[in-house]
Amino acid sequence: MAIDPVTLEILKNHCRAAAESMAFTLYRTAHSTFVKETEDFTTGLTTVEGLTFATPVELGATWFVGLNYANVIKAIEHYDEGDIAMTNDPYSGSVCTHSPDMHIWKPVFHDGEIVCYVVGHIHNTDVGGAVPASISRTLSEVHQEGIRIPPAKIVRRGEINHDVLDVLLANVRMPEQNWGDLKAQIAAMNTGERRVHEMIEKFGIETFRTGIDALLDYAEAQAREIMRELPDGRYDFADYLDEDVVDGYPCRIALSLEIKGDGCTFDFTGSDPQIEGSVNMPTGGEERHALLMVGLVYVLYSLNPRLFLNAGVCRICRSILPEGTIVNPQFPAAVGLRTLSVQRLQGVIFGAFAQAAPDRLPSSPASGGPIMNVNTIDNRTGRRVVASIGPITGGAGGNPREDGTEGSGANASFLKNTPVEINEVEVPIKILRYGLTPDSGGPGKYRGGMATELRFEAQAPNTRITARNRDRSRFTSWGVLGGKAGSRSYFTLNPGSNHEVDLGNTDILRVGPGDVVHIGSGGAGGWGDPLERDTDAVRVDVLRHLVSPEAAEHDYGVVLANGGIDVGATAQLRKRLGAERRNGGGFFDYGEQRTAFERLWTKDNYGALTELLAGLPVHWRFFVKHRVFEAIDALAEDERAGDGTEVRTCFTRVVDRYPQLKALL
Repeated sequence: MAIDPVTLEILKNHCRAAAESMAFTLYRTAHSTFVKETEDFTTGLTTVEGLTFATPVELGATWFVGLNYANVIKAIEHYDEGDIAMTNDPYSGSVCTHSPDMHIWKPVFHDGEIVCYVVGHIHNTDVGGAVPASISRTLSEVHQEGIRIPPAKIVRRGEINHDVLDVLLANVRMPEQNWGDLKAQIAAMNTGERRVHEMIEKFGIETFRTGIDALLDYAEAQAREIMRELPDGRYDFADYLDEDVVDGYPCRIALSLEIKGDGCTFDFTGSDPQIEGSVNMPTGGEERHALLMVGLVYVLYSLNPRLFLNAGVCRICRSILPEGTIVNPQFPAAVGLRTLSVQRLQGVIFGAFAQAAPDRLPSSPASGGPIMNVNTIDNRTGRRVVASIGPITGGAGGNPREDGTEGSGANASFLKNTPVEINEVEVPIKILRYGLTPDSGGPGKYRGGMATELRFEAQAPNTRITARNRDRSRFTSWGVLGGKAGSRSYFTLNPGSNHEVDLGNTDILRVGPGDVVHIGSGGAGGWGDPLERDTDAVRVDVLRHLVSPEAAEHDYGVVLANGGIDVGATAQLRKRLGAERRNGGGFFDYGEQRTAFERLWTKDNYGALTELLAGLPVHWRFFVKHRVFEAIDALAEDERAGDGTEVRTCFTRVVDRYPQLKALL
């Protein structure tokens, strides 16, 4: 039966409200700070086939609009009323994306037949493994990243399955916290089930069945309408994770975006091979995997905020995912830090689309801000504490209409901060500073959002800090159309003392009482020429201590005097700076470090490397990549042509050095 537009609109709002009711239940009953404060969780409704047709927009993580539960639903042979299943295994069904994420789903029955599923996930603060919080870029196998539960029933006909629960809780550092969060998830599923029954009673079963499929079609039609507004063409973009864990060489994510009519293709050929660290993205080769679609959803929603968010949006896109690469790794590659690589992937997608709609889309978000976790002993109670003390994120990129959001924006905006008072009550630390970092937002007509920084003092011995997602300490966010790159991130132990240590991209640290940790994210990129920025906006930024007087002059050409603007001196300075910068930029500003790196590692050199590595067995690629980088570094200046020839020469030398490899070719 067809469903009329008015009824569909009403049903749409009911479905979203049901998902939001689930989210509020979870939010209000969760135990861990990371769920009840940071809000790293999802809830939703899926079709019988597993496609998400409704999600919240006001609460929880916004990354997983296109989640497809089909594979994990099929992994359970039979469902009875009252069953709830779960998994946190990244290699079972392509719905879970790293082991701390516990996904659960419950079938909703009507007259003995499943009519939909209620679903959701939380990020557990810890699921065991080699390090507290279970995630570190130093880990090389998924086995090190905590216990993995393949798809299994955690509730059978309304009764807890202790065979599964007991194994889970025996392998985590804070079992009461995990159990508390799991009970909150179960409560959310029950809330969702009730809301579905209410909708069926209100609309009738046939309208409900027809309507949920129509909602997917509705979102798809909206997405296709947006795509038709963009010019057809091929748009290439690449960006880097600062380093991998072996020799410190950058890890590249490359995208060729093809827009054609009302659809698009993501071709990730040119991305680096899977690495011996944990930033690999476990997509299972699924061409519309949720991790790949996040950037697309954000772009489309930016272009039309009335877009209804569900899996139908993702139908307009397909992806090409070379096997054995960072975007499609083979088991048992570690994947815990996929949060970082997915943030970079989102930025790559933003960069490609920005070329298609430069007057409508922003510059680069900061990305790469760490999520801080503390493992220590509470001095008052003697109990072990494993807690998240909040994300240290940067702001959104400047856009064609306004400055980027300060401190937490764009693809990190759903990660809420934990108030200082709660952190100091729950964790034995003393917070010395928590705020915005001056001069961190990329200069532009519309400035990039500022970075955040946190300085705290440990209060207990043997306090272990996990700073996952550390990045942007080398390559920064990018600006567009004359806007400048944002600042770099930093991580320092005991700053200003005789024992100061630059921690770089270290993400596991042990400190003791009195040790001070100072950590800051990078800033976001600017949009447009900084010399075109409103002079009073610069003055206000200086008064707010977001921009220093020196940066006001150097970056924006604004001279301040006695709390106001020296109009004559400003006009002269802007004229001089404009003449100096006239021929100094292209569409993107990548910052000095990346610009210098790409003088050597040109597009042609990377193209040659991609082609050659693709011909090797997967387990050799990462190793050979590093040997080629070493060989390129050793070349004399006159041996560097940048056209791929030096890469081919060095690759041949590397292969000749290893007879074990040569025998495989």
